Amino acid sequence: MKVVAFNCSPHKDGNTARMLRAVLEVLEAEGIETELIQVGGRLLQGCTACGTCKRDKNLRCSLPDDGMNEFAEKMTSADGIIIGSPTFYSDLTTEAKALIDRVGYMNGGAGNRLWRKVGASVSPARRAGSTHTLDSINHFFMINEMVVVSSSYWNMSLARLPGDYESDEEGVRTMHNLGKNMAWVLKKLGN
Repeated sequence: MKVVAFNCSPHKDGNTARMLRAVLEVLEAEGIETELIQVGGRLLQGCTACGTCKRDKNLRCSLPDDGMNEFAEKMTSADGIIIGSPTFYSDLTTEAKALIDRVGYMNGGAGNRLWRKVGASVSPARRAGSTHTLDSINHFFMINEMVVVSSSYWNMSLARLPGDYESDEEGVRTMHNLGKNMAWVLKKLGN
């Protein structure tokens, strides 16, 4: 079993990355292979709705290669997917939006290769807005017929500056429980 996590924050060691690593550590302790992929900070173009991927049905985007084809392959070859995005103005980052739009469109054209994979979203926020960020990511999972994993609270943390996540006891506990719940679901599904 393998879980791939996508850090859609431009900060490679910010709170989003720390939250993702916390979940991955729990999954690794449960014997599940993990990989963390840095997406944030890359110049990713949004979907242009050209329809080439739908026509070709090959899980390939026709836009100039910016890493998105590799991200799509990573998702379809994994058993579980975690997408993390900080909350920017009560929503996800532009990199996260490009990721879910383009991979979602490619996946739909290629026969829904994400069907029944396990997904989870995480988001730190300064004070509020993370619910909308999580909801946007979860919509990607649900429209691709994935199994969405929850925790003991929303998969978020009140964290603004790097390291604030570790001071949020409930946020830390939530990430730990998310990792446990994701491992349990993956094992129950036999992925």
